Amino acid sequence: MASSTDGNTANDTAASVPQNGLVAVVKRDCPTCELIEPVLADIEARGSLTVFTQDDPAFPEAVAARMHDADLGFSWHHDIETVPTLMRFDDGAEAGRIVGWSRPEWESFTGLDSLGASLPEHRPGCGSLSVDPAHVDALEARFGGSGLSARRIEFGSQEDLHEAMFDRGWSDGLPLVPPTAERVAAMLAGTSRAPGDVVANVAPDLADCTVEKAAVNAVMAGCRPEYFPVVLAALTAVCNNTFNMHGMLATTMPVGPVFIVNGPIARRIGMNNGINVFGQGNRANSTIGRAVQLIVRNVGGGRPGEVDRAALGQPGKVGFCFAEIEGGDAHSEPGGSEGGGAGWDPLCTDFGFEAGTNTVTAFPGEGPRSVVDQLSRDPESLARTMAAALNAIHHPKLVLGFDAILAVAPDHSRVFIDSGWTRQQTAERINELTTRPGAELVRGAGDIAEGVPEFLAEADLPKFREGGLHLVHCGGGAGLFSAVIGGWVNGEVGAQPVCVEVDPWR
Repeated sequence: MASSTDGNTANDTAASVPQNGLVAVVKRDCPTCELIEPVLADIEARGSLTVFTQDDPAFPEAVAARMHDADLGFSWHHDIETVPTLMRFDDGAEAGRIVGWSRPEWESFTGLDSLGASLPEHRPGCGSLSVDPAHVDALEARFGGSGLSARRIEFGSQEDLHEAMFDRGWSDGLPLVPPTAERVAAMLAGTSRAPGDVVANVAPDLADCTVEKAAVNAVMAGCRPEYFPVVLAALTAVCNNTFNMHGMLATTMPVGPVFIVNGPIARRIGMNNGINVFGQGNRANSTIGRAVQLIVRNVGGGRPGEVDRAALGQPGKVGFCFAEIEGGDAHSEPGGSEGGGAGWDPLCTDFGFEAGTNTVTAFPGEGPRSVVDQLSRDPESLARTMAAALNAIHHPKLVLGFDAILAVAPDHSRVFIDSGWTRQQTAERINELTTRPGAELVRGAGDIAEGVPEFLAEADLPKFREGGLHLVHCGGGAGLFSAVIGGWVNGEVGAQPVCVEVDPWR
């Protein structure tokens, strides 16, 4: 974690709080506080008053017993939301408070009459600097007891933070957001889990990743705190034997985790499921997958050229994450998809979740490839196009070994939906159309050495194992295109998709 001002106790001004007496919290940049300056001087003259000033240490000039709450520690620890706030302390503990200016309330609270007789009777206060968005993250990081325990990295005063992070090997090749304590504390506000909770054991080093470590990498990736629950779910999805992240790193094939988000949370955090769904321009899509990949790199030790042995790789290994169109709805940036969706259950239902559940599906996949069919207007013709494209995954003669995602955009999905084909029926028909005679697929057939063993020549062989083809509804509302995302080797020696519910308490 990049270093920042540290500390977890109240500032020295707290030592000046009287055991018994009145305390006011003010700031010069508040018209009400300036208005009541003579009232504060009057209270001090007739009794006991200590004033904590948030901004200008010389304000209020008319009061002698004033303290500068320079680091806002007093204000933060005493939950000051509005200035002026007038508090009473008995035996060192707060016994009451009022906020803003109201002559009747101040006279009753202090037991003094004729306060501010020449002033208006009521005036509302102003927001405390301790709740100002410009300060709140730094205050939480410093005083909040958020449990930050990550090692601080000290940078030289002349050192460029971005170049320093590159030099230390933290980056995936793109610039990183410096993970200051303030930013990490803000990220942690996106979850109710304790910073020290272990989220997952991350391959290849099998290192425990705590919530705090995940937050550090989510900050570096550029995530917002509201994305953090999805990051934690996605990390959980890839860190298990079923998904086999270690194997995916070690393989020479160009594959990496592909994340598909379902449920209301996708709209809530502004994910794109429409125009340019696999491309740039949407912060949530671009950073959630990147955060997981940075965790695999920085916590798990999965770096290219070391454990990561991909011969070619693919751009999606930086981060590949998108949302699905559900129930005819679309939420995209920029623009949106139009129509379609009714009658098609979301992807999460393939894994036993009900539609409307917030989930993340991790799929071990390669980069997308476009499927073009501008002419098919009936579902059978379009299904045959899809089958022909899917047969080419990795190699036209290799079958049963690789799962796939077929990403169907609205102009294509409409052809199926308007004809009454559900997502499941569409997948079943495509599976039928991708089943071919073994004689066409054996080694040497078609003068191609690659293929399945000779003993399968008499069998009819499907391209995909049962449940290995997943249809996902996404993409822009104009354009007769879909896309294929080929998978890695499935089964015990490879990886299988994993769907995880996003913790509803995050």
